[in-house]
Amino acid sequence: MVDDEPDQRHILRRILGGAGHEVVEAGHGAAALQDVHLSTPDLVVTDMMMPVMGGAELIRRLRARPATERIPILAVTGDPQLAAGADAILPKPYQRAHLLTVANALLTQKADRV
Repeated sequence: MVDDEPDQRHILRRILGGAGHEVVEAGHGAAALQDVHLSTPDLVVTDMMMPVMGGAELIRRLRARPATERIPILAVTGDPQLAAGADAILPKPYQRAHLLTVANALLTQKADRV
């Protein structure tokens, strides 16, 4: 999960963690890239507007590397046009149930591809 807002990370951690998902947090795209190199996640949930490296650049870099190009990406954003390359877009504000439905669908699709 990548978001520069600690409150948003807290909310996402409670929702996803409460549903049984292991959650690793990053405050911007550059930190997320470092984390991804250490351990490949099953899903990336990212905000789009962040300092240091935004979601669009994070998505571009993940898609450019063979080791990370197939990781499902869920972009959570108020401006869906910023989320090119994401597998799904969840507009802000979002409902808890909708977030879980989309995240679980992406994880199921990934499992079906393996």
